[in-house]
Amino acid sequence: MEVKDFYYELPKELIAQEPLKDRSGSRLLVLHKETGELEHRSFRDIAEYLNPGDCLVLNNTRVIPARLLGEREGTGGKVEILLLKRKENDIWETLVKPGKKARPGDRILFGGGLLTGEILEIAEEGNRLVQFTYQGIFEEVLDQLGQMPLPPYITQKLQDKNRYQTVYARYDGSAAAPTAGLHFTPELLEKIRQKGVSVAEVTLHVGLGTFRPVKAEQVEAHHMHSEFYQIDEKAAGLIHETRQRGGRIICVGTTSCRTIESAAQRLRKENSMAGEGEILQAGSGWTDIFIYPGYQFQVLDGLITNFHLPESTLVMLVSALAGRERVMHAYETAVEERYRFFSFGDAMLII
Repeated sequence: MEVKDFYYELPKELIAQEPLKDRSGSRLLVLHKETGELEHRSFRDIAEYLNPGDCLVLNNTRVIPARLLGEREGTGGKVEILLLKRKENDIWETLVKPGKKARPGDRILFGGGLLTGEILEIAEEGNRLVQFTYQGIFEEVLDQLGQMPLPPYITQKLQDKNRYQTVYARYDGSAAAPTAGLHFTPELLEKIRQKGVSVAEVTLHVGLGTFRPVKAEQVEAHHMHSEFYQIDEKAAGLIHETRQRGGRIICVGTTSCRTIESAAQRLRKENSMAGEGEILQAGSGWTDIFIYPGYQFQVLDGLITNFHLPESTLVMLVSALAGRERVMHAYETAVEERYRFFSFGDAMLII
């Protein structure tokens, strides 16, 4: 498959620059994966498409203020660091700008010295390993000095940083929000629960690898960066019980999808430990799963997701679920109907 097969034309004015005042006020494009039929609805209507006995899977990761603006010690040159993932204690894999001048041994000061970062080594794809020193608790220092790492296509400043968090965000660790979940309110989730739908929470700390452009011409040649995931016993039990009674497993976002499919793949590799009818087990680890057309889903039945960048791995994942032709037609329709795109944009339900 060629990457260009997943390209579509998107006018810049359709890229949402700020969230709606009402989280659940977004539009919802419903794609029926078996027929290709499309429906235009409001996100508030999402509960109508969920049945008693279904299970909704949420990613409860929390975005950290991972963007740090500092100065190079000695020269005062401006430096920007984006925290990607914690390697151990105070050592992080980071993206540094400007990168070419960032060499091992360089020290960067943040907040006039409240936080200092020393570059230890150059890692994969030019990322830098940085060791931080500070007084107190790192998370509190980061909360004081860091900024929310909004995607580069959002050029306006975010007025309320909580709008780049889901209402169910619990565990710090992401460099980007699982944006399909931004549409949910506590009231809407309660309405879904009242209907008899189980809600399972999993964790995948989102790195930038999910959003990095695919540089290969052939889809199969692309390699995903690894991300940390965790599924506890409660979530694994809810998903297992749903499958046993014939309910559907609907993921909120591509990150939730990649989490449960990674756990299912892991179980298949260790199938001697699987219980009867078990499709995944509780556990944690690192995943670089890449889902594109031809992939056979082990757990997922339906997906709630936002609209993704042309030629991105996320468009490929969605195409694996509903078929490339149907997905590209749905995207073309969304453009014609002036849907809002990307992180703060409208939503899509594939069912």
